[in-house]
This record gives sequence, C-alpha cells and structure tokens, in this order.
Amino acid sequence: MTEILSIAIFEPLPESQEAALTTVRELGAALEKGGYSRDSVYRDLKSGHYVLLRYWRSEEARRAALEDPGVLRCWAKLAQEIRTVSVMETLEQVGG
Repeated sequence: MTEILSIAIFEPLPESQEAALTTVRELGAALEKGGYSRDSVYRDLKSGHYVLLRYWRSEEARRAALEDPGVLRCWAKLAQEIRTVSVMETLEQVGG
C-alpha cells in the first residue's frame, strides 16, 4: 500500500486567521483518527501562504474520508475561512 501525497496552498481570510488554523488542526485530527491520512502544515514566510502536505493512506482511504461526516463538517467550515491558492491532488515521486 503506497501513500498518496497531496499539497494544498492556502491563505486564511483576514478575519479568520485563528479560526482557520484551528479548523485545519481539527481536520487533521479527524483524518488521522479515521485512519485516512497524516498532515503537516507549513507557512511560507515570504508570501504568508500556508502549505498543507497530506499523505493519504490509500486511494480507498481518500474516498472513505469523503463520506465521513466529521471530516465533511471540517471541510465545509474551512471553506468559509480560507482562500485556496493551489491544490495538487496526486503527486507521484520520481527518482530518489
């Protein structure tokens, strides 16, 4: 079973900075609890954008997360708190 790397780049809406980061942590916890993925979040000091690295356990885990009510609530809430800059759904390792 090979993990699937996804990357999302986002910025919190000006009035939602703390709320967005709280929701990102809640979402990561819900995904981890469900066994769907593991997340790491970084902040680019130059642009201020946040970079979310998500390692899905499998394609099946990704599909299952789309049906988890707790995960769906977090995604819906987050959609009101951030502006998505870019998303790369499935990255494939080359070399290394």
